[in-house]
Amino acid sequence: MARRHPEFRASPFVLASRRHGRMVIDAVSKKAAQKGIHTGMVLADCKALFPKLEVMETEAGRAEKLLQALAEWAIRYTPFAAVDLPDGLVLNSSGCTHLWGGEAAYLEHISTKLGSYGYTVQIAIADTVATAWAVARFGSHRAIVNPGQQRQVLKSLPAAALRLDVTILARLKKLGMQQIGSFIDMPPSVLRRRFGQELPKRISQALGREIELMVPVKPVEPYQERLSSMEPIASNTGITIALKKLLDTLCNRFESEGIGLRQCIFRAYRVDGALQQISIGTGHPSRNVNHLFRLFEHKIATLEPALGFELFVLEAPKVEKMTREQAALWDAASQNDRKVAELLDRVAAKVNPSNISRYLPVEHHWPERSMKRATPIWEKPATGWRSDLPRPVHLLPLPEAIEVTALLPDYPPMLFLYKRQRYTVVKADGPERIEQEWWLSDGLYRDYYTVEDENGARYWMFRSGPYDGERPKWFLHGFFA
Repeated sequence: MARRHPEFRASPFVLASRRHGRMVIDAVSKKAAQKGIHTGMVLADCKALFPKLEVMETEAGRAEKLLQALAEWAIRYTPFAAVDLPDGLVLNSSGCTHLWGGEAAYLEHISTKLGSYGYTVQIAIADTVATAWAVARFGSHRAIVNPGQQRQVLKSLPAAALRLDVTILARLKKLGMQQIGSFIDMPPSVLRRRFGQELPKRISQALGREIELMVPVKPVEPYQERLSSMEPIASNTGITIALKKLLDTLCNRFESEGIGLRQCIFRAYRVDGALQQISIGTGHPSRNVNHLFRLFEHKIATLEPALGFELFVLEAPKVEKMTREQAALWDAASQNDRKVAELLDRVAAKVNPSNISRYLPVEHHWPERSMKRATPIWEKPATGWRSDLPRPVHLLPLPEAIEVTALLPDYPPMLFLYKRQRYTVVKADGPERIEQEWWLSDGLYRDYYTVEDENGARYWMFRSGPYDGERPKWFLHGFFA
């Protein structure tokens, strides 16, 4: 709230919401806390302590949205970031801390970054979620629990650090067990009889004997590579080097698993918290580094580094198994196929991939039904194209009605009107009769003619059905080269 309203930074203020007919404090600024005001107090009591206290109403759902945004921001530090309501984040730092120079530097970097945005942070790292949660809230401001030392660290913390229900906490307090050390070494069966299942379960989670599941804000991509930078990178040269290095690592992994990339996203995280990204797609599964880099190359200039990027992430959300034929596309023995595949991918990177199509023949008589779109684009045809009779280069999706003047019923047109323009026919060939399959017959047969006008343009048109005393219907269906 202070970031959105800088005028409040210099004065004590609180956020409050209405509960049971009275205003209760939800959040307190640093200056307000110095006046003895804390969360949970009634606003009327706070006003009595400090009459000039500034008050703003809490926005419903604002805290949840903020935590969600912060968790997504924290993905720069780990692929796994989860929200821990009402006021926490959980990061899985496994395999990540060395990128920042160790666990201490890792915590320092996160804490400093959030602190620079104006947030008060308590942070800890441990083998288990439960121990890190406890130490962050009830231990030191910034702590690192050594591997296997959870029990020793937890003993000095209050029972509330185990996230226990208030009824269990009240019962422990009544028995004088206010610190975890007073009961952590008791047999689980004894604790279960006196306090139920929750207490031994929380102890097991804290000590790592039981797994605690967390839901990340974004699913972790199985094929993802990360590269952090010690210094912010703002030049295209630096971005290019990072992208090539990530592509090398990812494609080597694809090689060992016999798969290829179909879709790839390159994300760059800026030092100011902003995220920039570019993406590509391929028609065939590919693990050719040079080809994939060329698809990214012309998009690098669209990235806006500003003060610089501190982390690069390359993800492959869509991969496919590569057959021997597909892998051969990148071998020297299949240069033509490789060049076609590269051309299609490079065109698709610059235009909408849906604008690129390949069509295959289908065994239907009517021309508009005699082809289909290949999905995937390298799908093999089940039958060959018909080549014994001429067919137009441009076939209309549906025949368009025209007005025709013909000398005799079975003669070709002498002239026709199409889109309010008159065309005089000087040459004609036909008819070619095309009927539907007997099991699909839902219309009249067609007599097709190839005609040429006085300007040399050629057209493909047909008469629907026979002359039966009424004026027949004519349609234009295509254009020849």
